[in-house]
Amino acid sequence: MYKGHSWAWSLVGVLGGLLLCWLVLMAVLWVTRPDELRLRELLRLLPDVLRLVRRLAGDGTLPRGVRVRLWLLLAYLAMPIDLVPDFVPVLGHADDAIVVALVLRSVVRRAGPAAIDRHWPGTPDGLAALRRASRLPV
Repeated sequence: MYKGHSWAWSLVGVLGGLLLCWLVLMAVLWVTRPDELRLRELLRLLPDVLRLVRRLAGDGTLPRGVRVRLWLLLAYLAMPIDLVPDFVPVLGHADDAIVVALVLRSVVRRAGPAAIDRHWPGTPDGLAALRRASRLPV
């Protein structure tokens, strides 16, 4: 095979792999999406949720893997480009809320619900709504 085109095939392979990962992510988000009521609750709580994520990410008592996930979440939320474009029905506007819910579930599984309770900056009603929206243990 002519070696001059090997970089092109490598690029095609990388782009194909990224496309496949994106399609898998879309499928996971579609399957795990919260219903519309939970989604609205989570979006309404967004300012408190952002403060919660920042506080959790800065908590040195949490496992490193949890903090890394939280910092990656903050970076994702700060990006102007979404993984799911806004023109995609239902998921276009909901992808941030869904990703937050998935990461928070992961944090609770690893760090425990007490970490969420300890760092929650909002009202008790807001925490209850966050638990419902993210399907976190009560």
